[in-house]
Amino acid sequence: MVTPRDQRLIESSPNADFAPGWYVVASSKEVGAKPRRFFFNGLPLVTFRDTRGECVALLDRCAHRNAPLSAGQVVGDHIQCLYHGWEFDGAGTCRAVPGLCGEPDHPARRVPSFACRDSQGWVWVYSEPNIEPDGGPYHIPCADEPGYLTIREHLTMPGPLDAVAENALDVPHTAFVHAGLFRKNKDRRPIEVVIRALTDGVEAEFIGERRPEGLAGRLLAPQGGEVFHWDRFLLPCIAQVEYRLGDRSHLVTTAALTPRDATVTDIFATVAVKVPIPNLALRTVFKPVAMRILHQDTEILRRQTEQVQRFGKEEFASTEIDVLGLRIKKLLREAAAGKRATAQEERRIKMLV
Repeated sequence: MVTPRDQRLIESSPNADFAPGWYVVASSKEVGAKPRRFFFNGLPLVTFRDTRGECVALLDRCAHRNAPLSAGQVVGDHIQCLYHGWEFDGAGTCRAVPGLCGEPDHPARRVPSFACRDSQGWVWVYSEPNIEPDGGPYHIPCADEPGYLTIREHLTMPGPLDAVAENALDVPHTAFVHAGLFRKNKDRRPIEVVIRALTDGVEAEFIGERRPEGLAGRLLAPQGGEVFHWDRFLLPCIAQVEYRLGDRSHLVTTAALTPRDATVTDIFATVAVKVPIPNLALRTVFKPVAMRILHQDTEILRRQTEQVQRFGKEEFASTEIDVLGLRIKKLLREAAAGKRATAQEERRIKMLV
């Protein structure tokens, strides 16, 4: 049950269009027997593993005198505050108050807890405290499957979640920000884009696209051929790009986006790639190229965010080839208001890629 205090905590979010659901806060290897602090939508969370190895996530604030629990220590299945030694279990219940003659558990002494799952190399938390969600985190396709090289990376991006999601799924910018790695402006050709609504999401399918002539395209499909390309956004935080190039090459990049605060977003990226190249050689060549692309995106997002802050607000002009940006904003806005995504008819547009 969400208490009035927990509701005030949710409403204090610095992000107006924050959609409820599962978000990644760390890699699995970052969460262990020692407490760690991570920021999630303006809130500090403390994570640790109990004696069974299960992940725990609590608000990083002792109910007693507000000291950070992350500065304390894990004692068995409890986290102990460094200030007065109060102990809390994985549900946030106070289990020990040194010196108290009586039962330590009391509603006022509890710490908000967040459902926490360790899945596919990432630690996920549910956005609303003290509830047990019906389902689990998003299942990342192709990760660690036979024949696929799987790469996981965590980067911190300037900008709110919707801006980072749009950047990850925006085709037109690749001819400029990533010129030579994906496409070049002079090489554009007409293609058709089909935009369709998904359950709690939106997808763009690019039809008639040739293999990108940049370095990334040549690595993924040295034999050339037709490209099958989809970009997707799935509530609350998944930005996904999928390419099938020829008969033997397949790439799925799944980015779980977590707002650290209103202007900074963490990207927890899982890249699953299968090409007719040995995985060791592919890792040696592909990962540096992928990281260069991500760092180029970080720089353009930094410049965009600085401009928005300088002028005090966003002022965007859009065209139909801004395929998913406005739709992502709408999905997030509706989800934050507690509405289900409204149905959209399939739409087809033409663009030069």
